[in-house]
Amino acid sequence: MSTPTGALWGRVEQQDFRSRVRGCLLGGALGDALGAGVAALTFGEIRGAYGPEGVVDPVPAYGRRGAVTAATQMALFTVDGLIRAQVRRDTGAWHPPTDVHRAHLRWAATQHDWGPDLRRGDNGWLAQEEWLYVRRDPPRSCLTGLGDGTMGTLDKPKNPTARDAGALVRSAPFGLLVGWEPQLVCQLAVECAAQTHGHPTAYLSAGAFAVITHALARGETLETGVGRALDLIAAHPGHQPVTDALLRALGAVRQGVPDPGRVAALGAGHAAQDALAVAVYCALVGEDIRHGLCLAVNHDGPSAATGTLCGALLGTLHGETALPPAWLAELEGRPTVLELADDFAMEMTQGPSLHGPAVAASGWLVRYPRA
Repeated sequence: MSTPTGALWGRVEQQDFRSRVRGCLLGGALGDALGAGVAALTFGEIRGAYGPEGVVDPVPAYGRRGAVTAATQMALFTVDGLIRAQVRRDTGAWHPPTDVHRAHLRWAATQHDWGPDLRRGDNGWLAQEEWLYVRRDPPRSCLTGLGDGTMGTLDKPKNPTARDAGALVRSAPFGLLVGWEPQLVCQLAVECAAQTHGHPTAYLSAGAFAVITHALARGETLETGVGRALDLIAAHPGHQPVTDALLRALGAVRQGVPDPGRVAALGAGHAAQDALAVAVYCALVGEDIRHGLCLAVNHDGPSAATGTLCGALLGTLHGETALPPAWLAELEGRPTVLELADDFAMEMTQGPSLHGPAVAASGWLVRYPRA
C-alpha cells in the first residue's frame, strides 16, 4: 500500500470536511436505524403495518427507536482503524489493511464479550464504549471471517463465496480519505472487504462504494463518483455484476418518477451489488435526505443495509446540517458517532500537530495507541 499524497487544509476546507465526515457517519447510522425496524419484512408487510407509504420515521427495533445494527458498529470500528493507521505511520508500520483488520477484531470482541476488557492497554477509547457490546444481527460472514487472528487477503480471502453486503456497509469511511487518490481508496476498501467477504462481487462493491463516497467527500457529484467507480473496478476480474448493477441504477433514474417498483427492479438487495444499486438510485432521485432514505428502506430486501448505504452517500453529499434533526435526537450512540467523526476529521487535517517525530499529544495516543 503506497503512502497517499496529503491534502493542504484551510479553515473553510476543514469545516466543510468535518461536516461531510459527520454527515457520512450520522447519515449511515440514521439509514441503518430507519431500516432496522423493517429489515425482516416484505414491502407488503411494511405497508400493512405502517400504511400505504410504508415506514416514514424510525420505528422500534431491538427495544427502542433509533437503534442501529452491526453495520453502524463495524463502520465506527473502520474509522477507528483508519485513525490508528495514521498514528502508526510514525513508527514506520504503514499498512492500513492490517490496522483496519485489528480494529474489526476489536469489534468482533464486542460480539462475544460481556464488556470491555479494561486491562488491555491497546484497545483505545472506542472499544470501551459499553453500548457497543450487543449483537445486532451481524452477518455470519463477518463473524466467521473475524473468528481468528488470520487476516484474509485478495490472494487468500476469507469466505470466498460470501456475496452479502456485510463488508459493503462498513466501507464508507474509506471514501473519507480525501487526501488519497481514488485508485488507492478503491484498493484499500477491496483489500479490507476480502478479510471477511471473498467473493469478487462483494469486495468490488465495497471498492466502488468507497470511490463514490470519496467523490462526494471531495465536493464532486454523485454521477461523477459512479462514473469513476465504474472505470476503476473494470480493471478487476469478476467486476461485471457490479458494473451491471451500477448501470441499472443510472438507467432507472431516467425511467420516471421514483417509486418502490423501480427500487424492486434493481434487485432484492441481498447480494452486495444489488444493495449498492438500490442505495445509489435512491440517493440520485431523493428529493432530500428523508425522501431518499424512505425510498431506500421500503422494499422486500435488507432495509438496514440499503438504508445505511444511502444514508452515508446523502450525508456525505449534503453534510450534517441536512440530516433530519428529529431522527438524530433519537439515534442510538449519537455522542459516540460525533466524537469519532470529529476525531477522524482532526487526525486527517491536523495529524502532524498531534503526533510525529517532534510532538506526541499523550491524550491522543491514549485514545489511539500506536501498539
